[in-house]
Amino acid sequence: MAKMSKAQRKKPTPGSQRLVLLCVAVFAFLLLFSSVISTGKLGLPYQQTLIDYFVRSSRGKREHTLSEKYLYWGNRIDCPGKNCETCAGLGHQESSLRCALEEAMFLNRTFVMPSGMCINPIHNKKGILNRSDNKTTEEGWVGSSCAMESLYDIDLISEKIPVILDDSKTWHIVLSTSMKLGERGIAHVRGVSRHRLKDSHYSNLLIINRTASPLAWFVECKDRTNRSAVMLPYSFLPNMAAAKLRNAAEKIKAQLGDYDAIHVRRGDKLKTRKDRFGVERIQFPHLDRDTRPEFILHRIEKRIPPGRTLFIGSNERTPGFFSPLAVSYKLAYSSNFSEILDPIIENNYQLFMAERLVMMGAKTFFKTFKEYETDLTLTDDPKKNKNWEIPVYTMDERKEEAS
Repeated sequence: MAKMSKAQRKKPTPGSQRLVLLCVAVFAFLLLFSSVISTGKLGLPYQQTLIDYFVRSSRGKREHTLSEKYLYWGNRIDCPGKNCETCAGLGHQESSLRCALEEAMFLNRTFVMPSGMCINPIHNKKGILNRSDNKTTEEGWVGSSCAMESLYDIDLISEKIPVILDDSKTWHIVLSTSMKLGERGIAHVRGVSRHRLKDSHYSNLLIINRTASPLAWFVECKDRTNRSAVMLPYSFLPNMAAAKLRNAAEKIKAQLGDYDAIHVRRGDKLKTRKDRFGVERIQFPHLDRDTRPEFILHRIEKRIPPGRTLFIGSNERTPGFFSPLAVSYKLAYSSNFSEILDPIIENNYQLFMAERLVMMGAKTFFKTFKEYETDLTLTDDPKKNKNWEIPVYTMDERKEEAS
């Protein structure tokens, strides 16, 4: 028999190859298993289920790890004790969402975001986008809710706070795992401070569910009105708009060129009621006056020179309402950019988010109400006011005495 060469003697057999691969697989499994034990602090069902999912399933843009824990806060954005049909507007719901995101940040948990947002029909009329100088419409957009991903870029938010949607495969796997764990899997909490959730046995649970309270979104955020306690700026969510809305805003800004902007909030704020003497009162006594064209001109003329392009974002639906401003400025509305917006806008929330990005890109921007000390505003009325006062319609600040 011929003598084997040195190379032939060193060539591994198929059996030895399989043995090496098996050893590598076992070692990798043990390493992964020990990592979960050291970080998850939970029992075998948690490890076995999530190992199977995260190892074998395809991942999204943001990779989740076996050691993550979750904060769940209901299946839709905050409408305390109400249904979508009577829910408040986008600003209210964004405040709730920011509150929940801050809670997830504080607890160092992945936030389980509702996959949909309610839209009150009052806030969903097409007339805002399809405005003209001679007609208005009461036709509404279809649907009383919209997909969260149509409003916000979930991956962009996740760069700051890890987020998954409550209709995602990841959440279904995590929820299924929590059911197998029993008391170690999920706690339905109510009235428990965030500090206790972080520094007690709750910290080891896979899921903390805040939905136990009917006012879940707001009720646990005791410091939401304390600006010094705010972890996320109010500009955070407006800047997290979905990619298609950001792209549309960039195209509009490019066409506007060098421009200024005003946001005129009227329709939902001009609500009056009569006192016991029959006198009309309103929570914003100067707002109706200060958001009319002649008074807007007086307010902005020192900061925005005549001849400039002025982009107007507003919920005022009266046809031609802002036309008097054209004596000094080149007026622009969202309706002037229908070729950009019509293909992507499905409701007024999407429109408002795109408009906000355009307004934030202006050289000079006047808001309706002051949020920060450096803000330029159309009125000096406070954004939040519990008092009902007699409205003022002239430059004379003296108010008529109630008869």
